[in-house]
Amino acid sequence: MAGLKFRVLLDSKENVEVFRDVVVPDTATFSDLYNVCIEAFAFKGDQMASFYMSNDEWDKGQEITLEDMSFGDEESTTPVMAKTAVRDFIEEPDQKIILVYDFIKMWIFLLELVGYEKETPAKPIVALAMGTAPLESSRSGEENDAMFAGEFDQFGEDEDEDEFGFNEFDDDLNDEDYSSFDSYDDY
Repeated sequence: MAGLKFRVLLDSKENVEVFRDVVVPDTATFSDLYNVCIEAFAFKGDQMASFYMSNDEWDKGQEITLEDMSFGDEESTTPVMAKTAVRDFIEEPDQKIILVYDFIKMWIFLLELVGYEKETPAKPIVALAMGTAPLESSRSGEENDAMFAGEFDQFGEDEDEDEFGFNEFDDDLNDEDYSSFDSYDDY
């Protein structure tokens, strides 16, 4: 392997296909891959980000973080982009990787290994650009609030119940039940 060619698709609500083909040397780190992806879409690269190894169903697997998030924890096994070679994580000929950029605005890039180049590029390059990338500032993060609001409903919990299953609107309890306590000191 001399060059790894990835198709990088920007996940978007619009039905417009926007992608870039990038080629990185087979010695590239995830930092190299991150930088070429961010530059290919004209993003600033000043937000937190993580890669997630994936499968054919685009499930999130092993995380590779932009920064060391172990806070001195010697047992942390989460790889860091700058110290991790991309080739060490290639397990399939069409390896899929998810890049999440800016955890507030949730820009999601879907990467798929689409080929191997015979010639090694001197540095990561954009080989093909299709579609006009949206401005990084075009997403506020508020549209993700609705997405995450419904995420917790999937567990079937009544949103009016607290963690112990009590409904805040239950009429079984009333203020008289607690009338003997005037303050916490009486308790």
